[in-house]
This record gives sequence, C-alpha cells and structure tokens, in this order.
Amino acid sequence: MKPAAIDNWDLQKVQKTVLESPTSLGHEEDNDIWSQTYMLPGEDGNTALKRWGQKQAWCKPSCIPISIILVLIFLVVLLPLLDHAMERSDVQVTPVISDLFPDTCKLSLVESIPEGLTYPRNATSFPSTYHTWLELINSTRHTIEIASFYWTLRSSEVYPHPSSYQGEEVFQALLNTGLNRGIKIKIAQSAPNRNNPNIDTEYLVKRKAAEVRSVNFPQLLGSDGVLHTKLWIIDRTHFYIGSANMDWRSLTQVKEMGIVVHNCTSLAEDIGKIFDVYWILGEPGAKIPSYWPSYLETKYSINTPMNLTLDNDTFQTYISSSPPPLSPGGRTNDLEAIVNIIQKAEKFVYISVMDYFPLTIYSPKIKYWASLDNALRSAIIDKIEVRLLISKWNNTRRSEHYFLKSLADIADSYPKAKVEVRYFVVPATPSQAKIPFARVNHNKYMVTDNTAYIGTSNWSGDYFIDTAGIGFVVHDPIFNRNDSHITVRSQLQAVFERDWNSNYSYPISYFRF
Repeated sequence: MKPAAIDNWDLQKVQKTVLESPTSLGHEEDNDIWSQTYMLPGEDGNTALKRWGQKQAWCKPSCIPISIILVLIFLVVLLPLLDHAMERSDVQVTPVISDLFPDTCKLSLVESIPEGLTYPRNATSFPSTYHTWLELINSTRHTIEIASFYWTLRSSEVYPHPSSYQGEEVFQALLNTGLNRGIKIKIAQSAPNRNNPNIDTEYLVKRKAAEVRSVNFPQLLGSDGVLHTKLWIIDRTHFYIGSANMDWRSLTQVKEMGIVVHNCTSLAEDIGKIFDVYWILGEPGAKIPSYWPSYLETKYSINTPMNLTLDNDTFQTYISSSPPPLSPGGRTNDLEAIVNIIQKAEKFVYISVMDYFPLTIYSPKIKYWASLDNALRSAIIDKIEVRLLISKWNNTRRSEHYFLKSLADIADSYPKAKVEVRYFVVPATPSQAKIPFARVNHNKYMVTDNTAYIGTSNWSGDYFIDTAGIGFVVHDPIFNRNDSHITVRSQLQAVFERDWNSNYSYPISYFRF
C-alpha cells in the first residue's frame, strides 16, 4: 500500500501542539506547570526555584530507569515498523509530492501536417509533433518512458525519402540522450514480428542507450492484439499522448493529432501507472494478474475526475485505458469513456478517426460490435448534431462505406436528425504515392460542446477488446462557455472545423465503391 499523502490541512494539524490548542491552559498556568516540574529548591531553602536550563542538575534519580525503559520500547517496537515501511517503499512507483505542491499544468494540442497539405494563412495551427518530441527530449533531466506500437524512425527503413530526416533527428536525439546525458530511457513496445522488426529499438539496446521490453499480446490474451498506445512521459512531469507512431512518416507524411502536457506531475504520475503496467507485462513469461497491485490503482476516473486548473479555469480530466484486463482498479475503460462523452453531449459530437467499423475486423472471425454505433445512433435520435470525418486512402475497406452511409441516411429518415459523414483525403504527388502506408489522416479524436477526447485507438471493436490504447479526456463543466474564451476543447473544435471545411474534405456521396 502506498502511504497516504499529507495535505495542507494535515500539515497544519500536525504542527499544532497541545499547548496551542483552544482547550489548553493559559500562559501563566503553563509557566506554573513547567516550574513545578523542572525547577529545584534553592540553597537558601526558600520557595525560590531555579530554572531547568541552568547548570544545576534537575533530573531526579527515578528518571534514569524510566528513560531506559522508553529506549527499549523504541528499539523493540518502533524500529521494526520503520524497517517494514522502508521495505514497502521499494515497490512504490510514484511519489506523492504532487499532493503537497500544486501543479502549474500547461496543455497544448500537437499536430503533424503532411508535406504538401496546406491551409489558408489564417487557419488554426499548433506546434508540430517533430518539434514537440525534440523539445521533450531536450528538457529531460532524469527519465524518458515511451510506450509504442513499432519503430521506424530512421531514413534507412520503410522507403528512402528526403522527408525522413525528421525521424532520423528524433532517433539521434534519443540515442545521444541515452548515451551521453545520463538519462534513463525505458521503452515498452509491441512484440516485434516480421512486418515490424523494431530494428531501431534493437540498435538502442545494443548501444546501451535504452532498456526495452516487448509486450506479447498473443501470449497474454491469446489474441492478435497489439500495444497500440503512443505515449511519452518525461521525468514523470511532462507527457505526450496522440496518434503518432515512432515512425518518420508520422512526422512528415501522415496527418496526426496529439496533446502535450507540461509541468503536471499529478497527471504524469497517474499516466505513468499505465506505462508501469506495460513494463511489467514486458517481462519474459509475464502473465496478466487476477488482481493488479494497489500501487497501480488510480483515484481519477469517469466518476472522480481530477480538477485541473488552466489559466484560472477549472476543468475535469482523467486518463482512460483499454483493454479491461490491463486496467488496474479505478481506471476507466476507454470504450466507456467514449460512450459517456457521446451521451453527455448537449449540442454536437464531432469525430475524426481513421477507421470506423461496428465490427471486429482483425479477429479470425468477423463479429458485429455495435457499442459505438449504437451510442451515435441514439445521439442522432436525441437531436444531437453528429459529424464524422473519416479517412479515405489506399487501404480504406469497401465495407466501411456502407456502415457510414447507414449512419448518414438517418438524416433522411427521422425528423430533425442532424448527421453528416465526410471523407478526408490527403493528396499525394507521384513520389509521395510510392511511400507505403502514408498520405492518410491518422487522427483519433472527438470533440463535443463540453468535452475534448484525444485517443490512440481506431474505432473498431478489436481496439477496445484485445488491443492496448489510452484516451485523454478534458471536460469543461461550464455550460455554454463564451465562444471567445479559448480552451483545449474549443481549440480541438477549431481543428475539426478547419479540416471539415477544407478542400481535402468530401461528402460521402462523392465516392463510389
């Protein structure tokens, strides 16, 4: 068990002595007690007393055996307890200092805009994933922890292209940091396979620049799931969550959305517990325990979110996770978080994801999976405006179109139903078109009139049943906040509307499958 944090009220309470309490004796009575106890008669035999701070001995002979008994009690009773407390401290993962000193959290959206994809000069924009990752590396003092799907950062991998230089620079920065700066780098990744051999991390291990563990989902869950989380944690103080893989294409050839959080130890420690789960499961022969250790539990959830102060405004936030077997006590399931956000929307739900399927599409036998689809249909019937911006690229499945069309058709079959579906297409030059698995909108976020959600999972059943992913939820409790008041939620809405109204967005009816 982790020791409970001492809050400010407890500190004040502990520092207050009995003599300071409202029921204590007055100052004169205090002096009387001290005089009778610690003063001896003077040589003249009168009642004058000499204070205990003078050279004369003040301790009676009876004090000696009492002192010996007290020392023995301390040695026999208290020392073993202290020793036991030190043993328990060895298993603690996160310190409690954040409860004593308030955070000054700063949040910023982070994007990767593919080369050649341009917006009007006054369009909404945010820092790039590339610059954000380099800034995080350079600001590190002690530890870098990365949870990742696969690694192809270097220019020699995948396909030779000039735009791979950004991935190469990130890789070299990590290598240099692990070798020359005394920084401890820990990487939890999905188990390598023929398609994703993870040569980058193998090289980091050989150079002793990082410690790497691979999470084997077929072994753990008996499924084809993967570690699909994309997470950076710096010094358990700053972190990044988003859609970007450790891949040079995620910096220059794929459209990505994420969020970086600075100086937020309370949240970083909490999300660090998710990394610790991956790290434990990356040990050779690891198994998912029946019950996760209590030190990995969280107190922040869908029902008890963290109150986060940003620029004098208070928001409610928590980190969700999937699949359920990888979530220790208190952690909200990622699917539950998404459905709850949809249900709590009062005006609109805007979604930008790469894939949308009410199916399990990667299982040996495809199965119907309606959790998200039902939530959206219910919202549409409740007259909530729903917009879906889905990726259209070389690997889009034909069946997806029909599921999306069935959602869009509700607008024509039910009075006052508001639902639209559009495709987002990232254009490609002949040279760019040769890069495999690129030129796609890889976003995984949702924004409503009161909540922002940024995740790491595509929207099909597999990602919530047997694949690891996380979501970052920020809820604005102020109803109908002034539109001129800028928040993370309003900024994410602006990104969606920028893309929705751009030249790269097409009505679903534009394409024939």
